Amino acid sequence: MLEISNLNVFHGNLQVVWDLTVKVDPGELVTLIGPNGAGKTSTVETIIGLNREASGSICFLGEEILGMRPNQVFRKGLALVPERREIFPGMPVIENLQLGAMGRPGWRKELDHVYSLFPVLRERERQRAGTLSGGEQQMLAIGRALMSEPKMLVLDEPSTGLSPLLVVQMFRSLEQLGREGMTVLLLEQNVRHALELCNRGYVLENGRIVLEGKSKELLHDPHIERAYLGI
Repeated sequence: MLEISNLNVFHGNLQVVWDLTVKVDPGELVTLIGPNGAGKTSTVETIIGLNREASGSICFLGEEILGMRPNQVFRKGLALVPERREIFPGMPVIENLQLGAMGRPGWRKELDHVYSLFPVLRERERQRAGTLSGGEQQMLAIGRALMSEPKMLVLDEPSTGLSPLLVVQMFRSLEQLGREGMTVLLLEQNVRHALELCNRGYVLENGRIVLEGKSKELLHDPHIERAYLGI
């Protein structure tokens, strides 16, 4: 579904990602893990068209999307849950979700799906989004992306700022999406949770892929244990 080949990403004259190659098949949950500053957010911004200072190839459903604008990438069926959530704090929950639907017919069916994943959003649907807790805002950001009925979901650091309990709840929701057949690319610092959730993983350090493989194998890799799991 998504194939990134030899991607080089720049911020002005500064190169931040080198020769990145990542593949995500339909129905897969794939994680790109690494520390702060590794280049994860620069990568996702390039995928969705926010950063076009890049070379290489990004194919989505067999079509080259590198260089497309964000609205064009979105219409292809690739939805982003950004690291900072980017909800509209002064608007009610229900209106934030409706914006995700972009006027699509039958959006109420997808709304019911979002509410089944995150029941608290139904309870809070008339509440201003800015008054939600951090965890509830993250649920809203994921729900808004789902309202567009995406073919693939990209999540940038969804566990950032959440309590351990909310992190567990959020990953359970992603696990449910996986069971439903959603294709997911997860960029995450929480290495253990990300690898336990996903089918495969890539490790990005200093802008380069240093490890890749099945998640179960990566969980027991000596480098991962030493650098990320404290073993």
